[in-house]
Amino acid sequence: MKRRQFLTKSGMGMASIAVMSQIPHASYALETTNVVKQPIGFQSYVLREAIGKDITKTLSEMVGFGYEHVEMCSPSGYKGPFEPLAKYSGTELKKIISDTGIQCHSSHFTFREMRTNLEERIDFANQLGLKHFVCSGGLDAPTLDEVKQKCDELNEMGRKIKAGGLVAGYHNHNVEFEHEFNGRPEYDILLEELDPDLVKMQFQTAVITLGYKAATYFEKYPGRFISAHLQDYSPSDTTKEIVLGQGITDWKEFFEASKKGGLEVVYVEMESNPGTLEGSVAYLKNL
Repeated sequence: MKRRQFLTKSGMGMASIAVMSQIPHASYALETTNVVKQPIGFQSYVLREAIGKDITKTLSEMVGFGYEHVEMCSPSGYKGPFEPLAKYSGTELKKIISDTGIQCHSSHFTFREMRTNLEERIDFANQLGLKHFVCSGGLDAPTLDEVKQKCDELNEMGRKIKAGGLVAGYHNHNVEFEHEFNGRPEYDILLEELDPDLVKMQFQTAVITLGYKAATYFEKYPGRFISAHLQDYSPSDTTKEIVLGQGITDWKEFFEASKKGGLEVVYVEMESNPGTLEGSVAYLKNL
């Protein structure tokens, strides 16, 4: 998945809705359905253009669909469509978000900004009221020694993030599974090298298209995961994102294993097809 490339432009329009339902500010213990025990959120990158232009309207529409959480992307780190939000302090942005009736307990930060400006970013995260401070990738490297060096670096960042009262996480893309060392996916190396007390994992389910299931990792590495990004793909064309529940993923298996994995919240992320957001949250709430 190349979701971090800002040169890609896709239509982000959403139909306005007349009625906005207010979601109570519940904790992570909220039970949504018989199968889905975690609160349901969406990743802001999917609607980056709309959020950058009118964050209040966009988040209000998502609340109307039934989303309880939004996972943001660091405006000063991501720039691009998010840059209009960089003028706000974390405290100001927290109020804008919470006034729409949605919660924000997690944000993505780039490995680059974490390397160069970690203390300020931790302060911003605390102003925003975050619980999870997620590194959005960047550990992939050509050699095993370089991967291990980057993991050591992220462990040290995780130590500082933890001292700041937050939980550090790492978000995978397909590359960590496509890149292998001695026949093993790079992702497996990351799980060995990252200290579970300092860096948790956020699993992106897009790797189902490569033959890797989140449930397998949840079972093998209990308690290592704080959240997940949910995608689903057409059985006839695994490059096409479709509404959750209509594709190739066994979501009942996923959520059953998620208990062991430790997931506290899930985020729907349909980068290439934002039109699936409404149907996907409806599916999860009725699963």
